[in-house]
Amino acid sequence: MLIRQETPADYNAVYALVREAFAAAEHADGTEQDLVTALRKSSAFVPELSLVAEENGELAGYILFTRLQVGGDEALALAPLAVCPAYQRQGVGTALMARGHQIAAGLGFPYSLVLGSETYYPRAGYRPAADFGIEIPEGFPPENFMAIRLLEDARPIGGPVVYPKEFGMS
Repeated sequence: MLIRQETPADYNAVYALVREAFAAAEHADGTEQDLVTALRKSSAFVPELSLVAEENGELAGYILFTRLQVGGDEALALAPLAVCPAYQRQGVGTALMARGHQIAAGLGFPYSLVLGSETYYPRAGYRPAADFGIEIPEGFPPENFMAIRLLEDARPIGGPVVYPKEFGMS
Protein backbone atom coordinates (compact mmCIF):
# COMPACT_ATOMS: atom_id res chain seq x y z
CA MET A 1 0.00 0.00 0.00
CA LEU A 2 1.22 3.47 -0.90
CA ILE A 3 0.11 6.43 1.22
CA ARG A 4 0.76 9.81 -0.36
CA GLN A 5 -0.44 13.39 -0.40
CA GLU A 6 -3.54 13.93 -2.48
CA THR A 7 -3.10 15.89 -5.72
CA PRO A 8 -5.70 17.80 -7.76
CA ALA A 9 -5.71 14.86 -10.19
CA ASP A 10 -7.18 12.76 -7.35
CA TYR A 11 -10.11 15.09 -6.55
CA ASN A 12 -12.79 13.34 -8.63
CA ALA A 13 -11.74 9.87 -7.47
CA VAL A 14 -11.62 11.03 -3.84
CA TYR A 15 -15.09 12.57 -4.18
CA ALA A 16 -16.48 9.26 -5.46
CA LEU A 17 -14.57 7.22 -2.85
CA VAL A 18 -15.84 9.32 0.07
CA ARG A 19 -19.42 9.20 -1.25
CA GLU A 20 -19.24 5.41 -1.67
CA ALA A 21 -17.56 4.81 1.69
CA PHE A 22 -20.21 6.79 3.58
CA ALA A 23 -23.22 5.54 1.59
CA ALA A 24 -23.91 2.75 4.06
CA ALA A 25 -22.37 4.36 7.16
CA GLU A 26 -24.61 4.45 10.20
CA HIS A 27 -23.98 8.09 11.15
CA ALA A 28 -23.42 9.64 7.71
CA ASP A 29 -25.44 12.54 6.36
CA GLY A 30 -24.52 12.03 2.70
CA THR A 31 -22.56 15.28 2.38
CA GLU A 32 -19.12 14.09 3.52
CA GLN A 33 -17.70 14.34 -0.01
CA ASP A 34 -18.96 17.93 -0.29
CA LEU A 35 -17.31 18.76 3.05
CA VAL A 36 -13.98 17.61 1.61
CA THR A 37 -14.44 19.91 -1.40
CA ALA A 38 -15.30 22.87 0.86
CA LEU A 39 -12.43 22.22 3.26
CA ARG A 40 -9.87 22.14 0.43
CA LYS A 41 -10.82 25.77 -0.30
CA SER A 42 -10.68 26.89 3.34
CA SER A 43 -7.96 28.46 5.45
CA ALA A 44 -8.18 25.36 7.69
CA PHE A 45 -6.84 23.14 4.88
CA VAL A 46 -3.37 21.63 5.35
CA PRO A 47 -2.37 20.09 2.00
CA GLU A 48 0.20 17.78 3.61
CA LEU A 49 -2.61 16.24 5.68
CA SER A 50 -4.91 15.36 2.78
CA LEU A 51 -3.78 11.79 2.13
CA VAL A 52 -4.78 8.93 -0.13
CA ALA A 53 -3.98 5.23 0.13
CA GLU A 54 -3.35 3.38 -3.12
CA GLU A 55 -3.60 -0.37 -3.46
CA ASN A 56 -2.88 -2.06 -6.78
CA GLY A 57 -2.91 1.32 -8.54
CA GLU A 58 -6.38 2.36 -7.33
CA LEU A 59 -7.51 4.57 -4.48
CA ALA A 60 -8.41 2.48 -1.46
CA GLY A 61 -8.80 5.20 1.16
CA TYR A 62 -8.66 8.87 2.05
CA ILE A 63 -8.06 10.90 5.20
CA LEU A 64 -8.20 14.63 5.87
CA PHE A 65 -7.01 16.59 8.89
CA THR A 66 -7.85 20.31 9.05
CA ARG A 67 -7.07 23.04 11.54
CA LEU A 68 -9.46 23.85 14.38
CA GLN A 69 -9.25 25.73 17.67
CA VAL A 70 -9.42 24.34 21.19
CA GLY A 71 -9.55 27.22 23.62
CA GLY A 72 -6.77 29.46 22.36
CA ASP A 73 -4.76 26.63 20.82
CA GLU A 74 -4.59 25.19 17.34
CA ALA A 75 -5.23 21.47 16.89
CA LEU A 76 -6.55 19.25 14.12
CA ALA A 77 -9.89 17.74 13.20
CA LEU A 78 -9.76 14.30 11.58
CA ALA A 79 -12.68 14.29 9.15
CA PRO A 80 -13.32 12.38 7.11
CA LEU A 81 -11.61 9.01 7.09
CA ALA A 82 -13.02 7.01 4.19
CA VAL A 83 -12.11 3.55 2.96
CA CYS A 84 -13.53 2.04 -0.22
CA PRO A 85 -15.85 -0.81 0.82
CA ALA A 86 -13.74 -3.37 -1.08
CA TYR A 87 -10.75 -2.45 1.12
CA GLN A 88 -12.45 -2.11 4.50
CA ARG A 89 -11.23 -4.21 7.43
CA GLN A 90 -7.80 -4.59 5.83
CA GLY A 91 -5.87 -1.95 7.79
CA VAL A 92 -6.19 0.89 5.27
CA GLY A 93 -7.84 3.30 7.72
CA THR A 94 -5.37 2.47 10.48
CA ALA A 95 -2.45 3.02 8.11
CA LEU A 96 -3.87 6.36 6.94
CA MET A 97 -4.31 7.52 10.55
CA ALA A 98 -0.79 6.44 11.52
CA ARG A 99 0.79 8.27 8.56
CA GLY A 100 -1.40 11.33 9.11
CA HIS A 101 -0.48 11.47 12.80
CA GLN A 102 3.21 11.17 11.91
CA ILE A 103 3.03 14.02 9.37
CA ALA A 104 0.93 16.18 11.70
CA ALA A 105 3.42 15.75 14.54
CA GLY A 106 6.24 16.64 12.15
CA LEU A 107 4.37 19.84 11.27
CA GLY A 108 4.09 20.66 14.99
CA PHE A 109 0.40 19.97 15.56
CA PRO A 110 -0.01 18.85 19.20
CA TYR A 111 -3.43 17.15 19.13
CA SER A 112 -6.02 15.67 16.79
CA LEU A 113 -9.75 15.43 17.52
CA VAL A 114 -12.31 13.15 15.95
CA LEU A 115 -16.04 12.60 16.17
CA GLY A 116 -16.42 8.92 15.37
CA SER A 117 -16.76 5.33 16.46
CA GLU A 118 -15.91 4.74 20.10
CA THR A 119 -14.77 1.22 19.21
CA TYR A 120 -12.66 2.06 16.13
CA TYR A 121 -10.66 5.21 16.94
CA PRO A 122 -9.35 4.10 20.37
CA ARG A 123 -7.38 1.41 18.52
CA ALA A 124 -5.34 4.28 17.04
CA GLY A 125 -4.84 5.87 20.46
CA TYR A 126 -7.82 8.24 20.64
CA ARG A 127 -9.34 8.77 24.08
CA PRO A 128 -12.41 10.71 25.22
CA ALA A 129 -11.71 14.40 24.60
CA ALA A 130 -13.02 15.22 28.08
CA ASP A 131 -9.96 13.37 29.47
CA PHE A 132 -7.87 16.24 28.09
CA GLY A 133 -10.15 18.99 29.41
CA ILE A 134 -11.59 19.63 25.97
CA GLU A 135 -15.18 20.83 26.09
CA ILE A 136 -17.55 18.65 24.14
CA PRO A 137 -19.52 20.66 21.56
CA GLU A 138 -23.26 20.69 22.16
CA GLY A 139 -24.99 17.71 20.60
CA PHE A 140 -21.84 15.58 20.38
CA PRO A 141 -22.09 12.24 22.20
CA PRO A 142 -19.22 12.28 24.74
CA GLU A 143 -18.20 8.70 23.95
CA ASN A 144 -17.79 9.59 20.26
CA PHE A 145 -15.80 12.81 20.69
CA MET A 146 -12.16 11.85 21.12
CA ALA A 147 -8.65 13.26 21.00
CA ILE A 148 -5.08 12.06 20.74
CA ARG A 149 -1.84 13.76 21.77
CA LEU A 150 0.44 13.84 18.73
CA LEU A 151 3.47 15.43 20.37
CA GLU A 152 4.86 13.83 23.49
CA ASP A 153 5.83 17.22 24.93
CA ALA A 154 2.55 18.95 23.98
CA ARG A 155 1.34 21.24 26.71
CA PRO A 156 -2.12 20.56 28.11
CA ILE A 157 -5.01 21.72 25.99
CA GLY A 158 -8.56 22.54 26.96
CA GLY A 159 -11.57 24.71 26.46
CA PRO A 160 -14.25 25.02 23.81
CA VAL A 161 -13.77 23.62 20.32
CA VAL A 162 -14.28 25.83 17.27
CA TYR A 163 -14.50 23.91 14.03
CA PRO A 164 -13.91 25.61 10.66
CA LYS A 165 -17.11 27.17 9.33
CA GLU A 166 -17.20 24.60 6.52
CA PHE A 167 -18.34 22.00 9.06
CA GLY A 168 -21.57 24.00 9.47
CA MET A 169 -21.51 23.96 13.27
CA SER A 170 -21.78 27.65 14.01
